[in-house]
Amino acid sequence: MDSYVIQMNGNRDPSSVLGVHGNINGRNTVLGKMKGRKARWAVRASDMSKKTFNPIRAIVDSMKVQPNANKTMISLSIGDPTVFGNLPTDSEVTQAMKDALDSGKYNGYAPSIGYLSSREEIASYYHCSEAPLEAKDVILTSGCSQAIELALSVLVNPGQNILIPRPGFSLYKTLAESMGIEVKFYNLLPEKSWEIDLKHLESLIDEKTACLIVNNPSNPCGSVFSKSHLQEILSVAARQRVPILADEIYGDMVFSDCKYEPLASLSTNVPILSCGGLAKRWLVPGWRLGWILIHDRRDIFGNEIRDGLVKLTQKILGPCTIVQGALKSIMRTPQEFYHNTLSFLKSNADLCYGALAAIPGLQPVLPAGAMYLMVGIEMEHFPEFENDVEFSERLIEEQSVFCLPGKCFEYPNFFRVVITVPKVMMLEACSRIQEFCEKHYQSVEGAQEECDK
Repeated sequence: MDSYVIQMNGNRDPSSVLGVHGNINGRNTVLGKMKGRKARWAVRASDMSKKTFNPIRAIVDSMKVQPNANKTMISLSIGDPTVFGNLPTDSEVTQAMKDALDSGKYNGYAPSIGYLSSREEIASYYHCSEAPLEAKDVILTSGCSQAIELALSVLVNPGQNILIPRPGFSLYKTLAESMGIEVKFYNLLPEKSWEIDLKHLESLIDEKTACLIVNNPSNPCGSVFSKSHLQEILSVAARQRVPILADEIYGDMVFSDCKYEPLASLSTNVPILSCGGLAKRWLVPGWRLGWILIHDRRDIFGNEIRDGLVKLTQKILGPCTIVQGALKSIMRTPQEFYHNTLSFLKSNADLCYGALAAIPGLQPVLPAGAMYLMVGIEMEHFPEFENDVEFSERLIEEQSVFCLPGKCFEYPNFFRVVITVPKVMMLEACSRIQEFCEKHYQSVEGAQEECDK
């Protein structure tokens, strides 16, 4: 057997090895310099991590203010319906999870795209004659956020661009920029109940546009697009041949005086990836089960997009199997549960809108669904505040009411109110906002006089 002898080139310190010698069949042979040796540790964060930026987190973390110690904090900032305990999920949903766990059938790995039986349940639930679905058209994901991430990942390459709403959900920008994707913002129009400015939207499209994101119902606006407006959006997409990523997580959270239309039900020629999940309708955001519904009746996506989605799901091997096991029962939750949830949200939305609309200097926009209401600030009447962030900071400092400033959604001079809080808390928050505005409001003439001093 050949013997190998490591020699130290006159230095017994292994850390200073410059070369490796071998004694092979009695011959002294230099095996060569050690390659790739670093002079010192150099561990750095990846470029992707450095490009990942959450504007809400950055803005909130920069707000270095303390709430009024004499007033209990009221947070109208968190889009989690479970925070205050007043909106629990239905008891049958909880029991379905317990039964799935006790069965012992769902402790192992599922297919990365989800169990076939679970995908059949989703397909059946959302199937309609205008937008038919089968299990092969459903990809299960770890929440709607991952559904959006996978949809972007399969549709868009670094260097291409996507179109996203302004104001809009900040995650779109966070995900895109981390992937090296350019973001272009199209405007929503508050004077038209947050409809899309279609001319502006179409003017942004170029040869590098790979995807249009449509969020309906909207976070942060609470708006619900009409059928005619959705058809106009689809016309732009068809004319420009741009696929749509439809974020429809709030599709089942629409008030009774408004009708929600799934985007795919209105088109046969625009390929659509519709993203949804359990989080909002079933009030269980922490359970992390979402889905992508593939609508492609003209076979424009073809096998390439479908296969690409399957490959991307294999990065984390699918969502929670216990929730998948409970899905059949969850999807059959009594209608009364949904009705009660929507009635509460509608009541709170009307209450909040009415109270804030009566306050000089504020311009709330009445929502038609989801869990949010956007409020315009007539900044000329509040000259001591430089912008909506400072307005929101002082509201925390003086009244212990926390609303996210519009800057979080790329839309200055607004703030967003979450309407899931208990009614008594909503009334108190509106009263405090009124007190705050009355203290700081100035007429335009008064504001000018102040500036002239």
